[in-house]
Amino acid sequence: MNSSYRVLLDLPIADLIKKADEKRRGFLLPLDVCTITNAKSGLCTEDCKFCAQSSFHSADIEVYPLKTKETMVKEALLAQKNGAKRFGIVTSGNTLTEDELKTIEETYIEISKNIPRLADARSGQAIEIQLCASLGALSEKQLKRLKTAGLSRYHHNIETSRNFYPKIVSTHTFDERVATIKAAKAAGLEVCSGGIIGLGESWQDRLDMADTLKKLEVDSVPINILVPVKGTAMEKADFITPFDAVRTIAIFRIMLGNVTIKVAAGRETVMKDYQAMCFAAGANGMLIGGYLTTRGRSVEEDKKFIREIEQLWKTG
Repeated sequence: MNSSYRVLLDLPIADLIKKADEKRRGFLLPLDVCTITNAKSGLCTEDCKFCAQSSFHSADIEVYPLKTKETMVKEALLAQKNGAKRFGIVTSGNTLTEDELKTIEETYIEISKNIPRLADARSGQAIEIQLCASLGALSEKQLKRLKTAGLSRYHHNIETSRNFYPKIVSTHTFDERVATIKAAKAAGLEVCSGGIIGLGESWQDRLDMADTLKKLEVDSVPINILVPVKGTAMEKADFITPFDAVRTIAIFRIMLGNVTIKVAAGRETVMKDYQAMCFAAGANGMLIGGYLTTRGRSVEEDKKFIREIEQLWKTG
C-alpha cells in the first residue's frame, strides 16, 4: 500500500471532508440508491462474530427458508416504485443448493421480463431497476447462469483487512472471499464489495481494506458501521463515533477514486443527526428500506433525505 495515505489519518476532519468532496465532484458521481431483500434468513453455518444470522449465535431474528419467486418479484416492483435503482436478493449461508440457485435464476428472469420501466417523477426519465445478488461463495459457472438471467452486479464483502479477518471469522478465509470476487468479475459481472467498520480493527486495517478493494478493481463499496446485536459475539462492542465513520468514508473516497461508495447498515443508528456528513465526505450511495436483520428508516423519510443530499451537492 502507498504509505502516503497514512497522512490522511492526521488531517483535520474539515480538511479531509473538503478533499474527499472535491474528489467526488471531479467524477460527477450520481446518487446510487438500492434496496435488498433478506430472501433466506438465519441458520448460517459460518461463525462471523458480527452476524446475527450465524447458527453459532443466539440473536433473536426471524428464521425462514428461501422466499418464493412470486414474493421476490413483488418486492422488486415495490423497490422500483420506492425509487431504488438496484434490487438485491440476499441469502444467509456460505452458498446455495442447486434448487435455491434455480429459484433465484427464475426470479431474475421473471423480473427482467415483467417489471415495467417507470418514469422518474423529477427527471421524467425512465428507470429500469438493476439486479444485484449476495448469495455467498458461488462459482464462475453459477454466476454466469445468473448473469444470463439478468443479474448485473454481485455483492461479496471482504469485511475488513486480510490481517484482521481471522479475528472475526474462522470457518472460511479471506482468500475465499477474494476468489469469489474474482469469479464474479470473470463471469462479466460488476462487483460490490466492502465491509464493516467498528469491529475492533485499527486504522491501518481500514487503510489496508481500502487498498485491497482498489487492487481488486471493484465497482461499488458498501461501508457498514457495526451495530452490536444482542446474542452475537460482538454484542458488547463499543459504537464508533460518527466522526470516525465520516473520516473512514472520506479516506475511502480519496483512495478509491471514482467507485460508488455506499453507506449501509449503521447509517441511522450510529450517524443519527450526522448522516448528511457522509455525503459531504465522498459517499454517493445508500441503502433504503432496511437491512438484513435491522430496520432502517421509513422509505418516505429516506426519499426526503435523498432530496436533501441532492440539494446539498448542488449548492455546497
